[in-house]
Amino acid sequence: MTQTSPPGWHPDPGYTGIGPVQERWWDGNQWTDHLRLPPATIRRRRIRIGVTAGVVALAAIGTGVLLLSDPSGGPKENAATAPSTAPSGAPGGGGRGGGESRAPERQLPQTEDGYATDLAGGISLPVPDGWKGKSGIAGAGVTTGEYACPGDTSQQCVRGGVFSMPATALRLDTSTAKATATKDISANATESYGEKIYGGITSHQELKSEPVTVAGQQGYLVRWKVVTKNGDDGYVQSLAFPSPRSKEMLIVVRSGFDINAKAPALSVMDDITKGIKAASGTSSGPGTTA
Repeated sequence: MTQTSPPGWHPDPGYTGIGPVQERWWDGNQWTDHLRLPPATIRRRRIRIGVTAGVVALAAIGTGVLLLSDPSGGPKENAATAPSTAPSGAPGGGGRGGGESRAPERQLPQTEDGYATDLAGGISLPVPDGWKGKSGIAGAGVTTGEYACPGDTSQQCVRGGVFSMPATALRLDTSTAKATATKDISANATESYGEKIYGGITSHQELKSEPVTVAGQQGYLVRWKVVTKNGDDGYVQSLAFPSPRSKEMLIVVRSGFDINAKAPALSVMDDITKGIKAASGTSSGPGTTA
């Protein structure tokens, strides 16, 4: 978090993977001891690679990922919002019988031109020319190529997408970056190209499984080619590496590209992976390589 981030509930950065994912109160300057389970009434829409373009809650994260700004100038009308009511006992919080006290209206995170920034993770994703980027408190994403989904034309799919999120939000094995990426790839493929939108995945081929240096951190990536029943086949990649902000936090970056003449070339996935860097103001090692 930064000094410019207003108070609010956000995914707990100290989540250990044991028990349900909780939200922790950020008071505008630091994380407090106030925790809660995400309210059942607040439902975040998922975004699958190739599904529901522009929706800002990322796949498989029950608490949602708050993507707030669009460096590429894309629409923000779909942006998810976090509850801004302060917890009882927290600074500015309302007690029993009192009126609700709300935090100031949420400000957009400060980001660099040409990048979508994940503030909690301390990383920035490059936004290729013609793509849309969204920055957020606990996640970031870039997408391109909207079209009607093959299994449900009432929904919009995208030809390519790359999204970051904390590994703990996905309840993955976070013992090593390799274990995290290896575990996540199957879920990534299912979220990206499974279910009724693509009719499920009939087969997959592993294209890569290797260590990689990202944002100065030693990570690991796994890449599959998947074959679907309906619509385009696709490439999916799960990348895991320690956050430049905290070695204790593993970041997962999920990528998914359609295999289609109108979709981005697979080399763009490599370019984005290589271009991930520590966010401005975050200390990191030397430049990235892949």
